[in-house]
Amino acid sequence: MKLDVFIIDAFSDRPLAGNPAGVCPLPEWLPDASMQAIASELNQTETVFFAPEDDDYRIRWFTPTREVDHIGHATLAAGHLVLSKLDPARSEVRFRTGDDYMLVRRDGDGVALDMAALPPRPARVTDEVVAALGARPVEALAAKHHLFVFETWQEVAGLRPDMAAVARLELPAVIVTAPCGVDGDGNPVDFVSRFFAPANGVPEDPVSGVSHCCLTPYWAWRLGKAHLVGQQLSARGGTIRCEDRGERVVLGGRAAISLQGVLSLPA
Repeated sequence: MKLDVFIIDAFSDRPLAGNPAGVCPLPEWLPDASMQAIASELNQTETVFFAPEDDDYRIRWFTPTREVDHIGHATLAAGHLVLSKLDPARSEVRFRTGDDYMLVRRDGDGVALDMAALPPRPARVTDEVVAALGARPVEALAAKHHLFVFETWQEVAGLRPDMAAVARLELPAVIVTAPCGVDGDGNPVDFVSRFFAPANGVPEDPVSGVSHCCLTPYWAWRLGKAHLVGQQLSARGGTIRCEDRGERVVLGGRAAISLQGVLSLPA
């Protein structure tokens, strides 16, 4: 069996930047073990699989070691593939997941991802968190992931977490964030962030969509505005246009196909 596979860089206007995702469009679902083996072979932070369901698609995501849920950058990459190559006559594509959905639509010269918001609630800063991050945040919040707020972007950029200790926190993932003003090129940026998920096999995610489902409602509330620009301070880096719509958020960016190939599967 032959399977078309892609590596698509999300939240980037050029290949080899932003957050790479393995993308595997399927005519019908493969066994779970086969999808996990493909994700391990591609060895990206996440690999997304999607198959037709009525006029939409059903979608699933795998890291190299396990299945995960609600991955933003890989969904944006899958939407980019549908709208640019698989069905370019469409203006938007809906991906079903459980009883929810994620929508990717054309947005100027890029695409925009519409997904459920994850507004965080207050939480505690523990000694274990301080030891794992190597610094003390000024605020802690929790939603799907834990969010730790620092005073300056320089503190976030300078963090050197103990990844083994972060994994032992028994949190699905850790987001660190701080306010900002402009980036190094003088472009306006409202906040910066980094995203650590070593327990899921992803020590640091280059550009996380799902983390911005937490970050967008928090910073919209704190800064008093619905439209924001976030910048993720990973080695590859990326910029996300964020819109707070109450129960949902819209994350805008570009994507670029960096690799296209054919994978041979055993009979």
